[in-house]
Amino acid sequence: MIDHILTLLIAIPLLGAAAVAVWPAQKPENFRIIALVALALEVVISALLYFSFDSQNPGHQLSEVTDWITLPIGALGVVSIDYALAVDGISFPLVLLAVIVLFVGVISSWNVIQKSRAYFALYLLLTGSVIGCFLAQDFFLFYLFFEFMLLPMYFLIGLWGGPRREYAALKFFIYTFFGSLLILIVMIALYLSVIDPLETAKVVGILGIEDPIHPDLISQVQQWLIDGKIAPEQLVHTFRFAYLADPNNYIPGSLLSTASEYLIGNIPLRLLAFWFLFIGFAVKLPVVPVHTWLPDAHVEAPTPISVVLAGILLKIGGYGFIRIVDGFFPFEAQYSAIPLAVLGMISIIYGGFNALGQSDLKKMIAYSSVSHMGFVLLGIAAFTAEGINGAIYQMVSHGVLSAMLFILTGVVYDRTHDRRIDHYRGLIAVMPQYTIITGIAFFASLGLPGFSGFVGELFTLMGAFQSEALPVWIPALSTLGIVLAAAYFLWTYQRMFFGAFWYKNGSSHVLSDLTPRETAMLLPLVVLTILLGLLPGILFDITGPTVEAWLDGLR
Repeated sequence: MIDHILTLLIAIPLLGAAAVAVWPAQKPENFRIIALVALALEVVISALLYFSFDSQNPGHQLSEVTDWITLPIGALGVVSIDYALAVDGISFPLVLLAVIVLFVGVISSWNVIQKSRAYFALYLLLTGSVIGCFLAQDFFLFYLFFEFMLLPMYFLIGLWGGPRREYAALKFFIYTFFGSLLILIVMIALYLSVIDPLETAKVVGILGIEDPIHPDLISQVQQWLIDGKIAPEQLVHTFRFAYLADPNNYIPGSLLSTASEYLIGNIPLRLLAFWFLFIGFAVKLPVVPVHTWLPDAHVEAPTPISVVLAGILLKIGGYGFIRIVDGFFPFEAQYSAIPLAVLGMISIIYGGFNALGQSDLKKMIAYSSVSHMGFVLLGIAAFTAEGINGAIYQMVSHGVLSAMLFILTGVVYDRTHDRRIDHYRGLIAVMPQYTIITGIAFFASLGLPGFSGFVGELFTLMGAFQSEALPVWIPALSTLGIVLAAAYFLWTYQRMFFGAFWYKNGSSHVLSDLTPRETAMLLPLVVLTILLGLLPGILFDITGPTVEAWLDGLR
């Protein structure tokens, strides 16, 4: 295996962005070629990772850890920030999804001519940031990637979007930046409350730089911490995920220690920190009522950016729920299971009803995303193996299907500059290939057995029904989302594709069938959703062992 292969996954798109920035402008088409080559290399590296990934190993694999920032700050101890990367069964499927969606997105961007240098440089910066979020094992590093992706997305919507692009881009930025501030507050509080036991052992003098790490060393340092035998200035604070998730590394009496008695308005500080983190990631997922930026962003964003936004950026919210919110605050997550599940149920039903009432095809798909991502929250709130595995599966499935749906929307919009559902009739007569693939995408999205959408929703509901923390009425009402999905997808399909051909603003000449480039984007996604629907073990074999070990560690 290539050394530092995870770093390579982040570095290639960033180097590609630098190459685009300095490339001579005489041949603007070279900008898109650089972007395509960079994403093609990402696909190759991801394939190598897939075939070398040990699905039976529930822990982190291909770890890369390097001291990045070490700074003594007197009585407050030592700041320690690591460049730490790794993959496991929770993050690896999302890394693969990100590479696939971003590769499809760059092919979808092939016709971008205006300001193409800036567009592809920003796209590659976004690529590196997204992949970095899923690979980071240090909260500070994760937050850098999480924040940095806001800028490329803001400009990609604001400069290449529709008529109301400035409004949509600003709304996206404000919502997401507000959520990021809440995450930042909790991140700082966690840092002040947690130590790195190995680095602290070096400062205390019980571990030399070249000494082997004794199996009992960490527990010894943790016991000294509890007994107050380590001076405050010798404590090495950390942002590492592994240490933040272990309650034994929390300083007694600190802000967020598990025995913390700090209250704000009679609310325990740890519970408040949990909800701050939840809201921060809920904006990204998004969860009702902090979802209103999403329909505007999707409607105004160019097609490739809608593909990336729905296909992968929303999944960072779900990943944050599992890795960070539940990982660092498991007791608070289980205590809050019912309100979390209710929010997921509301998102499922509310998003479904809104999708049913839309006349704009892109807006209908945007609200369907709100509904489908509600199943992710429901599965996570269940705190069962079925629920968590189902939530990860749903994220991967929705990433593939939403990419298909937005590409299909872009196909008709590129030809007619019209997304009104009621402006089309009988498209099957002039676009048969388009009709077939749209049918597959619609039926897969509404949860038809044999497609990936069915498996994801089934397992999230199974996990919710089996959860001891959730009353049965929550998953029972959530099944209404499946009924609503069938209604809005089938109604849209019937109105647009059947009957005598009619198009309000033109003739059949503008509605040619799929081009080879469009077919090349869509067919791999079709194959993937069928493959995942018929052979769900492909994904569950990766996620299952890690999820089981993760849940055992939190109980």
